[in-house]
Amino acid sequence: MMARRSELRLEVTAPAKLNLLLEVLGKRGDGYHEVETLMVPVALADSLSIEPPAPADDPNGLALVCRPALASYGCPADETNLALRALALLRQRAGITHGARLTLVKRIPMAAGLGGGSSDAAAALVLGNEFWHLGWSRERLAELAAELGSDVPFFLGRGAAICRGRGERIEPIAGLMGLHFVVVKPPAGLSTAAVYAHCRGTGTVGGAAALADALAHGPVNRIAHLLQNRLQPAARELSPWIARLENEFSRVDCVAHQMSGSGTSYFGLCRNARHARRIARVLRSRGECQVFAVDTRH
Repeated sequence: MMARRSELRLEVTAPAKLNLLLEVLGKRGDGYHEVETLMVPVALADSLSIEPPAPADDPNGLALVCRPALASYGCPADETNLALRALALLRQRAGITHGARLTLVKRIPMAAGLGGGSSDAAAALVLGNEFWHLGWSRERLAELAAELGSDVPFFLGRGAAICRGRGERIEPIAGLMGLHFVVVKPPAGLSTAAVYAHCRGTGTVGGAAALADALAHGPVNRIAHLLQNRLQPAARELSPWIARLENEFSRVDCVAHQMSGSGTSYFGLCRNARHARRIARVLRSRGECQVFAVDTRH
């Protein structure tokens, strides 16, 4: 995640993610769940920018302007927005008194298992660090990121990674083949906490390493057999959309398919970009869901 400068304004792209593997290993004493997950950033992204406060703003305050891509997208502009909370936390820990204005163009659906809020938070940390000339390392920013949410540290990196612990222990992986997906977001979302509360089984350690090897060496069919989301059965109990999407994807020509994160977004692995676009057209014709053809970002 790299900031781009234009005069007094800095901007960064905040990508969505897909969980190609998500094992839930058990509940921890702190209330979180121990996980092993392999996540990849994809080319569905929000945009976040930072600049000095506008004339109408408090010169020493923080402001956020949200511009959702669709009217149906939720995009709060108050302290419930994770990007604004991230910037406020960074300013507090760094002892900064200057104000700033964030503008968020929201393209990633919320409550979807795509990590949009976490990606925005990581973007805010990167922007604030450069805007205020703090010079903090990514490791130091990652400490704040872990306080904000389990997925936030992942987005400080620039590619795929295996994440362990509650998600804050990051092992970047490189040399992966480019992947193409079709992603479907149904109208209803799911609460991450509710899905984890309904998750009964515990997974096994080691699947992420095997999947990383397959992603580096292929072929795509080998990858398909290693995809796993331990939260999918729990999400199926909470939302009828999961079973419906399982059925929809079983009727199209995807290499493999599963839910991302805690849902409700669902994705299919495709053979190439043309294949992904074709499947996306088919799925758009079948209902009211949002459908995206995306590839991995490196």
